[in-house]
Amino acid sequence: MADSRLVLGTGRCLLIGEVALTHDGSLGLAHAYIDAVADVGADAVKFQTHIAAAESTPDEPFRVHFSQQDATRYDYWKRMEFTESQWRELAVHATDRNLIFLSSPFSLEAVDLLERVGMEAWKVPSGEVGNMALLDRMIATGKPVMLSSGLSSLAELDSAVSVVRTAELPVAVLQCTTAYPCPPDRVGLNMLSVFRERYNCPVGLSDHSGTIYAGLAASTLGADVLEVHVTMSRELFGPDVVASVTLEEFRQIINGVRFIEQMKANPVDKDHAATEVQPLRAIFTKSLVARIDLPSGTILQADQLVAKKPGTGVSPERLGDIVGRRLLNNLSANQLLMPEDIEDFPTRE
Repeated sequence: MADSRLVLGTGRCLLIGEVALTHDGSLGLAHAYIDAVADVGADAVKFQTHIAAAESTPDEPFRVHFSQQDATRYDYWKRMEFTESQWRELAVHATDRNLIFLSSPFSLEAVDLLERVGMEAWKVPSGEVGNMALLDRMIATGKPVMLSSGLSSLAELDSAVSVVRTAELPVAVLQCTTAYPCPPDRVGLNMLSVFRERYNCPVGLSDHSGTIYAGLAASTLGADVLEVHVTMSRELFGPDVVASVTLEEFRQIINGVRFIEQMKANPVDKDHAATEVQPLRAIFTKSLVARIDLPSGTILQADQLVAKKPGTGVSPERLGDIVGRRLLNNLSANQLLMPEDIEDFPTRE
């Protein structure tokens, strides 16, 4: 794969800002999203490529009748179209901003258009996983394939993964729930381990929760890919906005994922860590000190001693070892008890 960020399974999550159709057909806004996604530190930006005449009919119903300007879903898809030269401009812009450019195709014509524009990998949307003609066309390009699972059974995913594997191409399977927004009880983080065991491939989450929580949780479970819908503002128009995070929230997800990766990559040896903080132990821990003035020769009793900072004298955990032993030196009130002050102070290996 051309971009090292597309080599999945290395412990570094591929973070995709999913613009989808939040640009609402505005080429200028689509370009603005590329800059915004780059500015928050994502690895990739993703769109959807719709060609109305190739994928829909005038009878297609709205999932949610959100648009006052589009009489039919077909009209909406038509309004979302960009020309091939415009798609190429978007791809170049993304590359210039050091982003991987991705767009999900919804027709054979869209695959061909995007292949001419230049794609490094394919993201197969949930509704197209069983569309073998479309999948075969993507596989024929020799590019890695990421499968979204929102509308698929395990049997359908088995078939799609098998087809990709037969072509000896890298494949990743993303947990997805087709709900906008997706409530927490339907996110399905358990499927990450199911997919990893079943397919022995990189796994991830295509998140529609509209929150930062699902993505961060997926990262702790070792997600190799995280695709998150983004919006400039929750007041924007369109069906994807309700299932999107703001760009600032996406920045929090990205920073959180990278923080989690650092934690997971650096397990702590507790004994070694204790030696590293030895100077701090002296500050934050305590020592046994005299409650009152104690003359030399005193047989030490527990009620004569109290634990106070700093921790440079005899540790309070040694109280049982010294009760009943003779004090060799005078000890003033609040003076730290030292090993040399105690007769036959027992050492520990």
